Amino acid sequence: MNIGAGYLGPIWRLSWGSFLPALAYLAALAAARFAAVALALGIAAPAAAQTSVDLQLALMVDASGSVNQYRFQLQKRGYVDALRNPKILAAILGGRNQSIAISMVQWTGPFLHAPVLPWTLLKDEAAVKSAANIIEQTPRALYGGGTSISGAIDYAMGMFKQSPFKSERQVMDISGDGTNNSGRSVLRARDEAAAQDVTINGLPILAFEPDLDTYFRDYVIGGPGAFMIVAKDFESFGEAILRKMIIEIASDARQPPGLIRPTRTAGLPGTKR
Repeated sequence: MNIGAGYLGPIWRLSWGSFLPALAYLAALAAARFAAVALALGIAAPAAAQTSVDLQLALMVDASGSVNQYRFQLQKRGYVDALRNPKILAAILGGRNQSIAISMVQWTGPFLHAPVLPWTLLKDEAAVKSAANIIEQTPRALYGGGTSISGAIDYAMGMFKQSPFKSERQVMDISGDGTNNSGRSVLRARDEAAAQDVTINGLPILAFEPDLDTYFRDYVIGGPGAFMIVAKDFESFGEAILRKMIIEIASDARQPPGLIRPTRTAGLPGTKR
């Protein structure tokens, strides 16, 4: 949720008198900073031959301060139920390689990212169910720190560089309930990703900002075949993410008509959009 360009949000929120969320936050922060250094030094690139898949899909999940635990659980349940839906496996098996690779990351501020699922090969029912189980069992690690969509884009770009898979399509799926309010320009991050033929799809949640879909359309989504699916609230997130993932897994030629596509803008006020 956008609370102003200077807002950084609480570093963490303690719930039920427990310090475990704070400890998880610190662990995630340390891991994110180590990963950033490794990327910069070029020491984390995969050494093995890359496996060909039809799609690499990075699922970037909003864990910012406006997403309370109830709303976060609705998001998590949406992803888990989607993966367990037989339509997802059918879409995977409909591709040329009959396999995709997915990953998942919780994100908040510019440098606050908590990996949930590393790059994972999905090619059969067992693999899809295993991924769903990992997502279901992984607790929330971040509880605030701002809303940096640009940071999520940049982190996903680093993940693609480290991926042990190769594919014609690289897609990041950005879900969120607010505009970019920390970190660098989201427009610049979006354009740099699109210039490398990476697709940014969006799932804006309109629970707090009813015009967030316009913002995502104009400033967030981009790249080959980019589109977005809108969730009017967190309760409808599950239905939206299922439809979105089915379309993403299908090739561009099999996408249904009438999807919301990106628009280009001449310029943006301020520095965080």
